[in-house]
Amino acid sequence: MSTDPRTGHPAAPTRVTRVPHADEAGYSTAELLGNAALAIAALVVIWAAIGNLGGEVIDWIQAQIVG
Repeated sequence: MSTDPRTGHPAAPTRVTRVPHADEAGYSTAELLGNAALAIAALVVIWAAIGNLGGEVIDWIQAQIVG
């Protein structure tokens, strides 16, 4: 454990902060845009699947009612 040379008391721990580099600044934006694109694609696929399933359910209900 180090001591403070001015007071002789144990030195307080230092806090190290990380400063992002300029080349990392766009990474978050690119990552967010990629995630947004994947989410939109997933929603389109889910919407299409539900649309097809909905048509099959309606046909099944009509078949049950009509006979």
